Amino acid sequence: MASLLNMVSVPSRISPTSHTRTTSLQSRPVLPPFSVSFSRRRLSIRATETDTNEVQSQAPGTAPSKDGSSFNQLLGIKGASQETNKWKIRLQLTKPVTWPPLVWGVVCGAAASGNFHWNFEDVAKSIVCMMMSGPFLTGYTQTMNDWYDREIDAINEPYRPIPSGAISENEVITQIWVLLLGGLSLAGILDIWAGHDFPIVFYLAVGGALLSYIYSAPPLKLKQNGWIGNFALGASYISLPWWAGQALFGTLTPDIIVLTLLYSIAGLGIAIVNDFKSVEGDRALGLQSLPVAFGAETAKWICVGAIDITQLSVAGYLLGADKPFYALALLGLIIPQVFFQFKYFLQDPVKYDVKYQASAQPFLVLGLLVTALATSH
Repeated sequence: MASLLNMVSVPSRISPTSHTRTTSLQSRPVLPPFSVSFSRRRLSIRATETDTNEVQSQAPGTAPSKDGSSFNQLLGIKGASQETNKWKIRLQLTKPVTWPPLVWGVVCGAAASGNFHWNFEDVAKSIVCMMMSGPFLTGYTQTMNDWYDREIDAINEPYRPIPSGAISENEVITQIWVLLLGGLSLAGILDIWAGHDFPIVFYLAVGGALLSYIYSAPPLKLKQNGWIGNFALGASYISLPWWAGQALFGTLTPDIIVLTLLYSIAGLGIAIVNDFKSVEGDRALGLQSLPVAFGAETAKWICVGAIDITQLSVAGYLLGADKPFYALALLGLIIPQVFFQFKYFLQDPVKYDVKYQASAQPFLVLGLLVTALATSH
């Protein structure tokens, strides 16, 4: 529930010997989400005297299709190859690498409910909820975010599917709608299946979809403000799927809402990690990400501070709630995260962004489960 939680054309090709390309990007209202992008490309920008939505970028002479990875392309992460297969491109736009946190959030919510049982029905419900939160609503969010980021991507990453012309405008918009309506339909089915008098899962899905839309789309475009946008992103990836999982199997209580929103500050820190690679495009188009607003050095420490202080605060809460073993377990999971912050992220947040996230975030998500189990007892 990623934000909680965005058809057949001939792809434009870039000649290996050509160094400049002009991509005309017409603004067209669509519908929703937000994104987490995992690639880096430093480009020089040349201003044009034409329409303000027209972006000209100087692309490297070597297209990534020669050296890129097909596996990375399917995951939607840095180092991807260029593809012409339309279904692979569609999958790339949904960024499957961003689904696991949402899926894990559902697991945490189910665990926190205290009512999940290892029987066929509960397992089936949880799988449907994971499909809603991950492939459908997160996929909707990521596709929509790429749509509204097409001007920035034309500067930072001109080989991405939308700015390169590998997929047409109508195909992108159709994908956004199909994923959104599919996710909302699954939410409605889950409410009926759980016997809810009030369709809480459906309304959580609607709220997440709206949050995704205002995160990516003008006029609000929350991502233009580093603080608000990154917190919205963190809440989408931590709070919303947790709420959906807990509401599906139990009761969503005010104390859990507050606790998960507090945990979403750690999500804010995680979101900052992805801002460093896009500084050039963000600055050119007026997006005030934290690395743009405060500079890379300050933003690095804001990032790790948000992640670490939040988890320490939650550990303190668990200790105060007379759950010392859970608090100690959470503290034990914070230590390797700090180690990898110094080993990778604080050394070079652009070069080591993927390594850092792959190394540190498993410990963060395990901490989420520890917290969920603590609240269920």
